[in-house]
Amino acid sequence: MQRYFVPEAQMDEHAVTLLGDDARHAAAVMRSRPGDRLIACNGLGRDVIAKIVSVDKDNVQAEIEEELTSTAEMGWRVAVAQSLPKGDKLETVIQKGTEAGAASFLPFLSRRTVVQYDERKEAKRIDRWRKIAKEASEQSHRSVVPVIHAVSSWKALLGAFAKYDLVLFCYEEEGRRGKGLRETLADFKSGRTPLATDANPAILLIVGPEGGFTAEEAEAAIAAGAKTIGLGPRILRTETAALYALACLAYESGELGGN
Repeated sequence: MQRYFVPEAQMDEHAVTLLGDDARHAAAVMRSRPGDRLIACNGLGRDVIAKIVSVDKDNVQAEIEEELTSTAEMGWRVAVAQSLPKGDKLETVIQKGTEAGAASFLPFLSRRTVVQYDERKEAKRIDRWRKIAKEASEQSHRSVVPVIHAVSSWKALLGAFAKYDLVLFCYEEEGRRGKGLRETLADFKSGRTPLATDANPAILLIVGPEGGFTAEEAEAAIAAGAKTIGLGPRILRTETAALYALACLAYESGELGGN
């Protein structure tokens, strides 16, 4: 069944309404008819099966038949802070990162950010990023659409560290020294990390731009409470690093089985 994320106001106890692009997709692309069924999600964890009762190109009405229990969300709530990369690389990170289970994305500007940031175009870009996250959530059968935050400064990102149980700062120098993600997560899971008190901990994963982080930025991150980690002996592209680390976190959280 096709999955749609709808605003909470369009899904009450008994019925679901699809409007705009979602209604046009159901009517024109899926060629839905009365009697067909779909899955609707309010983006906050509620998923339902609903039977379509009427179809219009701008309005689809459906009756809720069954409440579903979602098992598609990662136990660890991972926020990906990605320094703005060139071109459409951030779109790739958001799309694939959503499929991999990221809870949110925090684009930011750092010392070696190459892309020329244009604040006037920010609203349009964020709308596009949010649409990509929504579509990726539908495709991967998630129950929650990741939050896409506005582009922030490096200083503002440092100030947000206190909101997380663990802050992981991807730094290629640590990879050369052999200090990796696995050891840091082992300490975190064993309870030696003071803030590891939440059954569903919030983790901030920070990835630098094409040129990496400066030594000064690494020092500032450590001073603010981050744990520096390497992602192995190979140098990864900025868009690869975030996805590689997300896969590791999914494994370590127990999502792929085991203890």
